[in-house]
Amino acid sequence: MKTLVTSVALSAMLAGAAVAADFTLDPRFTDADGDLIADIPTDPAQLVDPSVLIFAYTPVEDPAVYAEVWAEFIDHLSEATGKPVQFFPVQSNAAQIEAMRAGRLHVAGFNTGANPLAVACAGFRPFAIMAAKDGSYGYRMAFITHVDSDIADLADIEGLTLAFTSETSNSGYKAPSALLREMFGWEPGTNYTPAFSGAHDNSVLGVVNRDYDAAAIADEVMIRMAARDVIDLADIRTVYESDPFPTTGYGVVHNLTPELQDRIREAFFSFDWEGTRLQQEFSPFDMDEFMPITFQEHWSVVREIDAATGVSYTCN
Repeated sequence: MKTLVTSVALSAMLAGAAVAADFTLDPRFTDADGDLIADIPTDPAQLVDPSVLIFAYTPVEDPAVYAEVWAEFIDHLSEATGKPVQFFPVQSNAAQIEAMRAGRLHVAGFNTGANPLAVACAGFRPFAIMAAKDGSYGYRMAFITHVDSDIADLADIEGLTLAFTSETSNSGYKAPSALLREMFGWEPGTNYTPAFSGAHDNSVLGVVNRDYDAAAIADEVMIRMAARDVIDLADIRTVYESDPFPTTGYGVVHNLTPELQDRIREAFFSFDWEGTRLQQEFSPFDMDEFMPITFQEHWSVVREIDAATGVSYTCN
């Protein structure tokens, strides 16, 4: 029943938004074909062919863990492109976007909520997400609390401390705060005390350690932490779940040479997951391949949430 209520509330929230959010790219990019992502420059002088490719995964609590998880893929990417590939541990969504915008990041996985800003401001061109062989994909936004807390449903959070991750996160801030506004008319700082942990991992640990009364998270992060024995799911109560959202989107910065972009794209779709650390890490979700996507189609629900909540894609 709680999931059904979530779906109804999200549907009501999106009903007031345009079918597609008013999405525009930074003026330094062009979109001649109307696919909502930056075009590859036609002027050879604007193209880059770096001697070393820099790859970054979305911010997590312990980037060193994910450097090992991605090691086999990075070797495959290096072989496919003929270039050394360096793993870049990022500490925040803002730092990741700024690194790509400044030309210091070439290949990346941006989380769900940060994808539109990376596309608009950094020239990110997403083309893949993780999926199961049957084509299923995505994660659920969840509200969690400690199993021993008095919180039984969302209404019980009023007056308490609710952890978010960052203001650019879909499941860590935008969707849950909009949901509370739609359901109860609540505003952060008025009806509950918001706290920003910086990452889903931090929010989960904060709930387990009773630092926060509740948290809004992406459930896939919590499940992966449990699979690594970082937490015990028995310590956590989930009081709310959403329908699935698209998960981390993978792609490249727009101004790599077309030939290099093609080789990077092929590397994602030719990677053999069998027996790798990547498969082990994401096996709780039956994720074992990269699936082609488009930002225009697969991120439409995220742009709709942004439109409903007044999110601006203004680039600093």
